[in-house]
Amino acid sequence: MMSETKTFSPKNLLVTGGAGFIGANFVHYWLKTYPDNCIVVLDALTYAGNVENLKSAEGNPNFRFVHGNILDYDLVVNLLREEKIDTIVHFAAESHVDRSITGPDAFIETNVKGTHELLKAAKTFWLDENPGMEHLFQHVSTDEVYGTLEANDPPFREDTPYAPNSPYAASKASSDFFVRSYQETYGLNTNISNCSNNYGPYQFPEKLIPLVITNILESKALPIYGDGKQIRDWLYVDDHAIGIDLIIRKGKRGEPYNIGGINEWANIDIVNLVCDLVDKRIKKSDKLQKQYPNAPTNNGKIARDLITYVTDRLGHDRRYAIDPTKSNTEIGYQPNESFETGIDKTIKWYLDHESWWRKIMSGEYQDWIKQQYTIN
Repeated sequence: MMSETKTFSPKNLLVTGGAGFIGANFVHYWLKTYPDNCIVVLDALTYAGNVENLKSAEGNPNFRFVHGNILDYDLVVNLLREEKIDTIVHFAAESHVDRSITGPDAFIETNVKGTHELLKAAKTFWLDENPGMEHLFQHVSTDEVYGTLEANDPPFREDTPYAPNSPYAASKASSDFFVRSYQETYGLNTNISNCSNNYGPYQFPEKLIPLVITNILESKALPIYGDGKQIRDWLYVDDHAIGIDLIIRKGKRGEPYNIGGINEWANIDIVNLVCDLVDKRIKKSDKLQKQYPNAPTNNGKIARDLITYVTDRLGHDRRYAIDPTKSNTEIGYQPNESFETGIDKTIKWYLDHESWWRKIMSGEYQDWIKQQYTIN
């Protein structure tokens, strides 16, 4: 059930998972770009959700943070009513592949059941209680639902068959299908975006790029799965926000859109690049040398010496790549950042925000958040 292209100007947004990495960057982008819009962030503050990611939004009369779970139908539907929400941007998800392998239940609970509770609440408010109300359920998915590519395969397109290979990818694929079903069955206005690997500020330090940066600063091992030649398509997080913005405003309802950077790198090449760039920055700065005394360059070594190859993870997809042609041609999407500018901004951010990542890595933030929000 695809509708025609129609420019949509949202006024009141509910952003689920808005305290997480991509969600928080989207919130900052949206408040800066559309200061007259209202944003409500709903986040359960599980391990990767961090209210400090939203600190700069505090005090903005058009911003509200709600601690809660997308599984709570009553909470969600009441928020939609109270705030007259016309757009849901759904980031909330368990997203770490390794965690999905050791504990898949949480991924089914949040990614599948949680998405369905959101859809039910959206249907109640937008279709049952306010028929005719202009609205959109923007579902943020991943390229991992498409499976893996061989070296010479063409990149994933929107019509590439789904073939998820991890419990995480399977849970996201299932949530995509539920979103589609609510469009087709009930007429809910939806879009699905599938993006490539994001990087940038506020990314949880267990992910590849921030893990490499922070481990270098402490001269800790840089673990590389298998031969390190797994290939990913990398996208700076603000460019992802721009893509979602364009889908919301210009996308054809019911249509999927791929958002990618056309920027494929092997993991080992990314790690080598980050090692060299961090070494270079520290060598040139007396301030950074004092701030990070354990960094390899302060001790006559180089960061590449920290690279350690470890056993490959189960079901590790070899290559992901996104073909964003549809987004380029239909909604005018183009990333602003090159990989060189994006990775430079990212490294600088982590060097400048030591207290942020140290709190997380030490467990100090998690302990504080449990006390503040009575999280078990």
